[in-house]
Amino acid sequence: MKRYVYINDSDTSPDLYRDNRISNRKYTIINFVPKNLYEQFSRFMNKYFLLIACLQLWSLITPVNPASTWGPLIFIFAVSATKEAWDDYNRYISDKQANEKNVWVVKKGIKTRIQAQDIRVGDIVWLRENDEVPCDLVLLGTSESQGVCFLETAALDGETDLKTRVIPPPCAGLTPDLLHKIKGVIECPCPDKDIRRFDANLRLFPPFIDNDLCPLTIKNTLLQSCYLRNTEWACGVAVYTGNETKLGMTRGLPEPKLTAVDAMIDKLTGAIFLFQLVVVVILGVAGNVWKSSEARKKWYVQYPKEGPWYDFIVIPLRFELLCSIMIPISIKVSLDLVKSLYAKFIDWDLHMYDEKSDTPAHAANTGINEDLGQVEYILTDKTGTLTENMMVFRRCCINGVCYGNESGDALKVMAICNTVVPIKSASGSISYKSQSQDEDALVNAASCLHMVLTSKTGNFLDMNFNGLVLRYEILDTLEFTSDRKCMSVVVRDCQNGRIMLLSKGADEAIFPCISSEQQVRPVVEAVEHFAQLGLRTLCLAWRDLKEDEYRDWSIMYKEASSSLIDREWKVAEVCQQLEHNLELLGATAIEDRLQDGVPETIETLRKAGINFWMLTGDKQNTAIQIALLCNFISPEPEGQLLLIQGKNLDEVSRSLERVLLTMRISSTEHKDVAFIVDGWTLEIILKHHYEAFTDLAMLSRTAICCRVTPSQKAQLVELLKACDYRTLAIGDGGNDVRMIQEAHIGVGISGREGLQAARAADFSIGKFRFLKRLILVHGRYSYNRTAFLSQYSFYKSLLICFIQIFFSFVSGVSGTSLFNSFSLMAYNVFYTSVPVLMSVLDKDLSERTVMQHPQILFYCQAGRLLNPSTFAGWFGRSLFHAAVVFLVTIHAYSNEKSEMEELSMVALSGCIWLQAFVITLETNSFTILQHAAIWGNLIAFYVINFIVSTIPWAGMYTIMFRVCKQPAYWLTMLAIIILGMGPITALKYFRYTYRSSAINILQQLERSQPNTHSNPNLEAPIKNMEREVSPLSVTHPKSSKASVYEPLLCESPSTKRAAGVAAFDFLQASPSRLSIIYSRSKNN
Repeated sequence: MKRYVYINDSDTSPDLYRDNRISNRKYTIINFVPKNLYEQFSRFMNKYFLLIACLQLWSLITPVNPASTWGPLIFIFAVSATKEAWDDYNRYISDKQANEKNVWVVKKGIKTRIQAQDIRVGDIVWLRENDEVPCDLVLLGTSESQGVCFLETAALDGETDLKTRVIPPPCAGLTPDLLHKIKGVIECPCPDKDIRRFDANLRLFPPFIDNDLCPLTIKNTLLQSCYLRNTEWACGVAVYTGNETKLGMTRGLPEPKLTAVDAMIDKLTGAIFLFQLVVVVILGVAGNVWKSSEARKKWYVQYPKEGPWYDFIVIPLRFELLCSIMIPISIKVSLDLVKSLYAKFIDWDLHMYDEKSDTPAHAANTGINEDLGQVEYILTDKTGTLTENMMVFRRCCINGVCYGNESGDALKVMAICNTVVPIKSASGSISYKSQSQDEDALVNAASCLHMVLTSKTGNFLDMNFNGLVLRYEILDTLEFTSDRKCMSVVVRDCQNGRIMLLSKGADEAIFPCISSEQQVRPVVEAVEHFAQLGLRTLCLAWRDLKEDEYRDWSIMYKEASSSLIDREWKVAEVCQQLEHNLELLGATAIEDRLQDGVPETIETLRKAGINFWMLTGDKQNTAIQIALLCNFISPEPEGQLLLIQGKNLDEVSRSLERVLLTMRISSTEHKDVAFIVDGWTLEIILKHHYEAFTDLAMLSRTAICCRVTPSQKAQLVELLKACDYRTLAIGDGGNDVRMIQEAHIGVGISGREGLQAARAADFSIGKFRFLKRLILVHGRYSYNRTAFLSQYSFYKSLLICFIQIFFSFVSGVSGTSLFNSFSLMAYNVFYTSVPVLMSVLDKDLSERTVMQHPQILFYCQAGRLLNPSTFAGWFGRSLFHAAVVFLVTIHAYSNEKSEMEELSMVALSGCIWLQAFVITLETNSFTILQHAAIWGNLIAFYVINFIVSTIPWAGMYTIMFRVCKQPAYWLTMLAIIILGMGPITALKYFRYTYRSSAINILQQLERSQPNTHSNPNLEAPIKNMEREVSPLSVTHPKSSKASVYEPLLCESPSTKRAAGVAAFDFLQASPSRLSIIYSRSKNN
């Protein structure tokens, strides 16, 4: 599909395309309520609670006032809707400001000032210096005589260097008056979001030029949100407007990512729902049996002799309403709230602030913080991620001689074959603006060797070589792509008319194009030597072109460049017809230094059981040397690097088979084994040996993939995800975006390549070393806190529900509620919510201890704090506490002449007291806020109920005053606390003292030596921890690994699985890969 844009012709299809009104709003005033309700009810839990609330409107079956469910439901919906409305209002304000900006356009040959939202496709838009581009334009004219303008694209791609944009050749030399009258048509594709590609054609109508077709590329465009810099004015025709601009097409909410914790909570919710149905059926049948056999014998039970036909479902439905609170209605809102706080903790962390670049850490995705604590694989880019991306020209080899030759031919390639823009200051000094750090280093190196690029004017450039001024005309530029891996320019020497092809690129792209008559061995050896030093290499080549040869090729190139379908592929094919029989001039070597702290970060995270894969476009030897420098792999004899290579399918198959066999044999040894593969071989493997490579991925802790494309990076992430591993991808450039978006967690580094990766990522950091703190501190704390909060939410709901079930056995299994409507509503919304939210401040270990002993991350990776077994522990605790509260209350008031409301208040008070002590027992570190939340909430409970007890129509009139005057009430509270917390406290003390886990050992050390930063006494506890963690390590891949679970009440990993867990086996989470991790971690 394509569109035709008629330039400066408002009468031709004026309403064919949309106007320039930007709208990022999700709602309107009219559709907000229905659309928001539809979105909220798209979740299963909300549908379930709505059904329960509707059933409560049936007075025959509801045991409580419908407000007990409708109140919390409306409150939760209101909170979510308010947040959505506020976010949408902010989007509306932002859109309004953009739409009402004033811009200059040409209407019927007259320059007119209008609002940006009124721009139409085909209008000519005029920009002044520092103006923001209001829509996507094709550049038609500029104030510069050479037909160029400078654009700041930071708002679009995050790159701070200015970009050069050029007018199409047919528009060259047109004055502003002629530009007001220009007519023509642009043939372009339908709107898309690719900001690096624009394949279109321009044809101007007479009298401006004959009907010659001119191809357009992204270099002829000004995209929305960019700024015009260092150019007095520029004008262009609008081709994409409104939300159809390239920036508008990229807007929108990203696909939500489901964390492992969220998946487990969904499974546990399903299990509770099934358990609830079983309970409802059993109690419903029992209630109907008792009603038929015993109830009619009781004079005080006034059941009618004849009931309606649906009478048999009344009691089951009553129990369904009573048991509906088994699933906590507030769990999603609570989790969303605390996850937002986790994200703020990341934003506020000054330890992850990079002062040099003034870059703080930022959590863009607030819903996946806990997944950071369960990362198993990190896939990382190299350049700009592990290294500084600050290129320094170190060496070159030209005809076997370093630093150039007398003619300076190689220096010409370095200075000409690039996209660098020279900028001359008022003092006469020259600086360079480049989109590539490699090109910047090469041009500066050539300048130091007296080949100085002085200016670029249109298609002409000037150089100064030892005082001699050289001028060249750029005829064509053969762009660099990740597939071609090289760049070429065709230039004409203005001194003698000679046409030359200058090329630079990767050795694998240049060497096959070298003339067979030339001896290339010295350069090949130099390239290998440079790569072994960890330097980035580029090869330089050239050849002369005959006039006829260039003319014939230029026709083919122009035809390929004008194609709207498969233009990139057709252009690459034509380029190959020119890039052959080259003369190899030499090779360059550029140093890209490692960032500070990279080796220490990788070593620490490997100790934490995290596996590393390096995905880079660099040469194999360069990647190996960087991997050795940053502790990615170990040198011989501690480590072993296995090479997968081959020139065809058979060779690759044999090589992969050998490596896979070696890896299986080495899996039981204490040796760091890794494999390396290049992009060509990887393409064959992924196409023909996907399953074998998957087996290899599950066996290997470390891999180096070199010369890979962005699509291959994303494929490797997808492969590891298919093996059910938790993946984290980290990069800094636009070529890493696909990998970052594909991974469970994407981390972008705000680097010299711009902010594309950081903007596409879930988290952004300034340097790679901050990844250690992001995972070990923030990831681990988030996982621990979320695991506790989610299970505690189920515990408090099950506690009150089990008491209702026990009460049914003494109330004729009739489905009568022990608690009144206000108590049930306040229980979930007020009485139990505030204290548990303070768990966001809890720390089981200090940050220093966590960073010093990364091995404890194994507990998070294995899901040790949230799984069916730990949930069974909380389930059993709620059942035990419900039995204690109910039996103690019934026994204490069995001889008292008390109303049921008093009994209800005593039982409710017992629940509140128990939960205060449960939170206290489970809290590891106390702050003033936590104490205030726990004990202040207990006081608030009494204050609220005293107030409600003064209201006659509230159903609790004088209840609280009466029960608090009775000594039996306070003795009952004391008995409930002792009987409920005594056994659990004793069990926890026994585990902590005599069956200590690794975390318990470190907690004891912290309490006994709180100010110790480095103490030799830590050696023995760490050895104990290693022995304890060893059962987590197995010798089989993840797909065949047995799960390891433990109840929350039993933190020792050596404990057997608790009885009753088998009921949850069908809900087991996908086990985490921990094979061979422990033994190799010790060696590190």
